Amino acid sequence: MCGIVGYIGKRDSQQILIDGLKKLEYRGYDSAGIAVFTHNGLEVRKSKGRLAVLEEKLIGDALHGSVGIGHTRWATHGKPSDENSHPHTDNTHKFSVVHNGIIENYLDLKDELVAKGHHFLSETDTEVISHLVADEYDGDIVQAVQRAVKRMRGAFALGVLTEFEPDRLVAVRYASPLVIGIGEGENFIGSDIPAILEHTRNVYILDDGEMAILTNHSVELRTINGEIISKEIFHVDWDLVTAEKAGFDHFMLKEIYEQPKAYRDTMMGRISADGRSVELKEIGMTPEQIRSIRNIQIVACGTAYHAGMVGKTIIESLARIPVEIDVASEYRYRSPIITPETLVIVVSQSGETADTLAALREAKRCGARVLAITNVVGSSVSREANDVIITQAGPEIAVASTKAYTSQLIAFMLYGLFLADTLATREKDWIADVLASMQKLPDQVEMILERAQVLKQVAESLAKHNNLFFIGRGVDFAVAQEGSLKLKEISYIHSEAYPAGELKHGTLALIEEGIPVVALITQEDLYEKTLSNIKEVKARGAHVLGLVNEGSEVEVDELFAIPCTLPLLSPALSVVPLQLLAYYASLARGNDVDKPRNLAKSVTVE
Repeated sequence: MCGIVGYIGKRDSQQILIDGLKKLEYRGYDSAGIAVFTHNGLEVRKSKGRLAVLEEKLIGDALHGSVGIGHTRWATHGKPSDENSHPHTDNTHKFSVVHNGIIENYLDLKDELVAKGHHFLSETDTEVISHLVADEYDGDIVQAVQRAVKRMRGAFALGVLTEFEPDRLVAVRYASPLVIGIGEGENFIGSDIPAILEHTRNVYILDDGEMAILTNHSVELRTINGEIISKEIFHVDWDLVTAEKAGFDHFMLKEIYEQPKAYRDTMMGRISADGRSVELKEIGMTPEQIRSIRNIQIVACGTAYHAGMVGKTIIESLARIPVEIDVASEYRYRSPIITPETLVIVVSQSGETADTLAALREAKRCGARVLAITNVVGSSVSREANDVIITQAGPEIAVASTKAYTSQLIAFMLYGLFLADTLATREKDWIADVLASMQKLPDQVEMILERAQVLKQVAESLAKHNNLFFIGRGVDFAVAQEGSLKLKEISYIHSEAYPAGELKHGTLALIEEGIPVVALITQEDLYEKTLSNIKEVKARGAHVLGLVNEGSEVEVDELFAIPCTLPLLSPALSVVPLQLLAYYASLARGNDVDKPRNLAKSVTVE
């Protein structure tokens, strides 16, 4: 997945496609390609790497034609390579597809198509779509696409061309964004408005289950069931920079609001159709190898380390395997005890974090099996680990990580349940209940985001202070650590997170009249203990913001309630208000939210 652009009109399409893809570079990508109808038929050019590599390939080998589709790829299935780049074609090279999203049942479809004689060239799920459309084609590309998408499970935004009907471009949306640009004698498709904003400000924004059939002079909108629909034209009055952020003021805020989608995408294809088990086909360990695990070591840096803190609790609770957690920069230098029965889990958003990569190599040198949790297919960590769980957060632009962190929490929960099922440490009915609660999380995050303005007011008050404390117990303390880091990263307010029970061992000396304390109290079995700690800081004059479950009664100065969920799942909800507090506090202080001072997005040096 990443960026889609399409054009049908009278002008030469190659440069329009390339320019549109350039407008989507901010999203991050690892390869790019275009397909154009030329006098030789449907031709494709694609390359691993930056758009400049593709442009170099097109010098002296240009594709001249007035209809085409283009794509920048962020790998989800298969490493970055020329073969795995989009657009994809069928064996006849008469059909071409670009695709954002994930096809959950692509392996089943692929097996069926192989049995019919189709041959595949890539490792991607997308290539299956081009073959499936070709297999369904009987003279009408629209009906072929409709039949194909009805057989697909997952999320997809599609641009589809066939050489048999060069006057039509078909676009489909299901759970992945797609817009249709309306011009004069020409029309466009784009995964984001910036891709087409140079050419038109009038767009249709497709909803799930809708498709568009584009020609030079018309755009016809239908449902995937074939019913003709009408929509109001949306006139874009943003500038390009705002458009890149989908109307949000900053990438960080956009990425906070993208978390419901990131949760859904990370779970997609990993929960069985009956909702009773986790299916991690990417894990190569046999049940016997899993039963041989005697201890687990989680290694990560920064925000990923905080996800690992939650992961430790999840795995120990669900699988009953002892778990240690280490900061990656310290791991190699303490001579960790590693045996062949040790599983090492490394966590990195980019998959290129230098300390984490060094820890991975040390673990493998000592004979451990390594599982990576990362957001980037083809990254160093994903290539060198024995097994990989790719989080589906999509590209994260802001330096302060939000959706990558919460996707890591989802990945840990899926893996913990996978272990519990394999080891029979939890009943299947219990696992099914947890999975049902997990699938409610995206909607619950959206409920929190609807009340963001409440947190904005609190944050503007916090921004006046230079010191702040976060407290919590159990996984609430792990979330407090992440909330404190977010605040420090982008607002530059000094903050510290403490296990609430440790206050009396020295930290209470720092509590004085008016100092803000953010207290997390979402764990039912620790409720009374944490409540006592809140009273301790209030007795010394602290101004307390309580982050609680809906229905909880806590005597604090300000209260923010999150939807109720299972205790182990609460970090995926409770961290969202803390992200918003950090964002709005930084904004109130006039800082550059997306590019905090002294920090880089990917730390590739020790």
